[in-house]
Amino acid sequence: MWTDPKITARDVGVHGDRAELEALEDRLQSFVADIADARIDESDEHESTREYVRRLADADFLRYVAPAAHGGAHAQVRSTPLCLIRQWLARHSGALDTAFVMQGLGSNPVNLGGSDALAAALLPRVVRGEAICAFALTEPDAGSDVSGMQTTAHPHGDGVRLEGEKCWISNAGVADSYVVFAREGVQPEGEKPSFGAFWVPGDAPGLSVEPMQVIAPHPIGRVKFDGVVVPGAHRLGEPGKGLRIALANLDVFRVTVGAAALGLADRALAETTAHLKTRVQFGKPLAKQQGLRFALADVATDHVASQLLVYRAAGARDRGHASPDQAAMAKLHATESAQRTIDRAVQSFGGRGVTVGEAVERLYREVRALRIYEGTSEIQKLVIARSML
Repeated sequence: MWTDPKITARDVGVHGDRAELEALEDRLQSFVADIADARIDESDEHESTREYVRRLADADFLRYVAPAAHGGAHAQVRSTPLCLIRQWLARHSGALDTAFVMQGLGSNPVNLGGSDALAAALLPRVVRGEAICAFALTEPDAGSDVSGMQTTAHPHGDGVRLEGEKCWISNAGVADSYVVFAREGVQPEGEKPSFGAFWVPGDAPGLSVEPMQVIAPHPIGRVKFDGVVVPGAHRLGEPGKGLRIALANLDVFRVTVGAAALGLADRALAETTAHLKTRVQFGKPLAKQQGLRFALADVATDHVASQLLVYRAAGARDRGHASPDQAAMAKLHATESAQRTIDRAVQSFGGRGVTVGEAVERLYREVRALRIYEGTSEIQKLVIARSML
């Protein structure tokens, strides 16, 4: 069936070793089935995150978030397998998908800018599921405009002392490892500020967490830095160049947000088609209603177009031919399309669609954040237009 997510590796023209990707997809199918059978309780967000990370490590999927030098699957982190993994995991659970991607998003800056010693100490632990990671960039007044961040890094010995607050930080409170970005130095009036990037252990003195709640199960919170001392050995990249590391890291993972959206839409389409075939109204299954058939055709076509954009962008990055507009188009179209697909699913289910415990109700809550994090849909449009002009 076209709704089978195996379409990704076999039919969408992904790039790389096709045999490797097909074998990866077969393992993912078995893994997701096992996770579904395990019925892991996601009400305790920290405990379920730890359990998911452990299982992902045991199944060797965390090898795809680190380079081969530190236990990874390839010489460098590749976007196509990351997309394939996120699409399958999100099909089952947004929390499972988050547990996976945060291991990469929160550790890859160490790969990009950390010392050899720091990378050797941290990244193998990430691959083994022994360290849970977080990426601390967003602040109350610095979301899309990351240059507005106010967390500061003051000189302290051979390192810095961090003061400030981050918010909407995934894995806050459960993470053992934080990558933190902060303003450093004093810029003359009219000059752009400079930012540093730093690795901070989760138990660092002065680091505290305040949990936050969002509409879908998710370990997330505010992270406060009250005189957190960071030694020079834990700086990532050169002084004042931290924002480059942040943006380079997002370049790797932005297209995978689109892949997570594909997984949510995969599940929504499977749930919708099954429901339309079995739900009888006015003496016949809903699948016989022409209006519902037209609506299903629209979202199905939208969904396949999203898959093409996502794997096109991932393949281009893996070949070294990526451009910013490719990932932006992929994330924009896939997340917006998934929102439409899931909204259509809820509508098709009627009252059941908004009932807590129904799959489509959960999908409706899980998909919404994807249009915001790692660059809102509006920011993606700016990126696309800038490339054109």
